[in-house]
Amino acid sequence: MNSKDGKLKSITKKVREFLLIKSLEKSNKQRGENNLKERLSVIVPDLKDQYTTFTIDKNDRYLVEKVRCQHTFQMTILMKAIQLLLNKQKKIVIVDIGDSSGTHILYLNEFLKEYGIEAKTLSVNMDQIAIDKIRKRGLDAILCRVEELHKHNIEADLFLSFQMIEHLFNPISFLNKISTNTQCDYFVITVPYVLKSRVGLEHIRNNIKDDVYAESIHIFELSPEDWNLIFQFSGWKILHNDRYTQYPKAGILNLIKYEWRRFDFDGFYGVILERDHRIMNQYKSW
Repeated sequence: MNSKDGKLKSITKKVREFLLIKSLEKSNKQRGENNLKERLSVIVPDLKDQYTTFTIDKNDRYLVEKVRCQHTFQMTILMKAIQLLLNKQKKIVIVDIGDSSGTHILYLNEFLKEYGIEAKTLSVNMDQIAIDKIRKRGLDAILCRVEELHKHNIEADLFLSFQMIEHLFNPISFLNKISTNTQCDYFVITVPYVLKSRVGLEHIRNNIKDDVYAESIHIFELSPEDWNLIFQFSGWKILHNDRYTQYPKAGILNLIKYEWRRFDFDGFYGVILERDHRIMNQYKSW
């Protein structure tokens, strides 16, 4: 590559990232979540250790904005679920399944202080590195495969799962076990938002020979409509759902949705579920 080609590539990358950042910012403002995003950035100023397989450079404006907007969407849904619990009780137990850093628990603890809520939290992950990071922040965490969580007799008022079930071999079995083997009534879940369901497994699709890890590999990437069927089939009903797009719903920046779809996702889909076995019980196995 000659110097002109290299310079053009660098300029193209900067323009692309600028447009992606602007689309994230515009979407966040259209949803009325800008103030919440700013508040989260005060609670956890540095997202460096959010993931296990890579770090987030605080100078990477695109990646920081992407994750901040995603967290803001997740916390918006979570606080709606918390309000449901507050209508019933003042002491709550919250379990974050697949937590990689404790960040959402830190957000949540700050918000619950305002309500005068006494909350016990627990993070669950199968990765010792993630568990160590969470404990270093002074939070409770256990090392456990999410598929085996029901064996630990954990009694929760609210389960959380942010960007996790798309990584599971069998999300139906997992959701069903949580519904049938615990007394928890509510479950908050977010997943990637795609228009059409598909199988992930990018390492196979791209013939990658290196080892890959569960945190970075999606197995099922389903549309909201298909996830909704699975939630109900597994023993849950949908109390609330929301679709966050990484681009605004209107305006010229809406056109960047085609770029998001090309290399990432339209956005994220979130639900508040309530335990309900009526549809699940319609299915009779031999």
